[in-house]
Amino acid sequence: MADLPSGFWAGWIATITVVTLIGLAWLVSSVYFSANGEAADEVWDENLREGATPAPLWWFWLMLALLAVTVIYLILYPGLGTHRGVLQWSQGGRIAASAERYEETFGAQRAAVGSAAAADLHSDELAMNAGESVFMNHCAACHGADAAGQADLFPNLRDGSWQWGGDVTALEQTVRSGRQAVMPPWQAVLNDEGVAQLADYVLALSAGSADPASTAAASYRTYCSACHGADGAGQPLLGAPALNDAEWLYGGTPAAVRASIATGRNGVMPAFGERLDATQIRLVVAWLARDAAAKPSSR
Repeated sequence: MADLPSGFWAGWIATITVVTLIGLAWLVSSVYFSANGEAADEVWDENLREGATPAPLWWFWLMLALLAVTVIYLILYPGLGTHRGVLQWSQGGRIAASAERYEETFGAQRAAVGSAAAADLHSDELAMNAGESVFMNHCAACHGADAAGQADLFPNLRDGSWQWGGDVTALEQTVRSGRQAVMPPWQAVLNDEGVAQLADYVLALSAGSADPASTAAASYRTYCSACHGADGAGQPLLGAPALNDAEWLYGGTPAAVRASIATGRNGVMPAFGERLDATQIRLVVAWLARDAAAKPSSR
């Protein structure tokens, strides 16, 4: 985006500014001359009389000073359309200069963080504090201040279980590009009884007591195994979570599992690639992966 307006808007702004200055100059002169003249003796509505006291002369000096300051400002700074002013000041220029100073001060350190392995950053408390700060500013609103998830909608990021994979590459892709998960609804196919049976089987699978010879097991193989795997271990490449563990994103009660099967789920993780730079992404991923490295993943 250009720092200054162009075309019609540049001319319009310059016109308004010049007309305003002319009006202010006329007002200044009218105050001065009225202070040295005599007011007319006018009467309205029988008893409303025109004041005979002229405006105080200090008004003239105040407005003259304001007019002078305005003219000096327009000479030094932008204000007349495309005129940039003697100082060539612009908000974009200040931002660019600030970014340049920041890069000179921290560029080498940020480059070192960006190229460091996540395992090396785990032992750097300053880097971990910075990663936590990035998380608190951009992620905690959904995943909670402790990253433990919330509302049976946003996953726990502290349990070592990752729907899309927990290695550094997968985590960086998740943060940078976002994720779109789709669990189709099966109510129309299975009806109430079929949904209930399949939910019971999935809960048994989670508890390690599923009967592979049951009717529900056949339904699972037909409708679920393509994504979640024959043993319920899940497929991170598809974003299909494991069903053979005790981790549940949308709740592990019978009612919650039946709701997931019947109506489906549509989880969205927004992309942060345009909001966070590479160093910030590396820091927050390293911070999240530090706990994951200490806890064996069940998925």
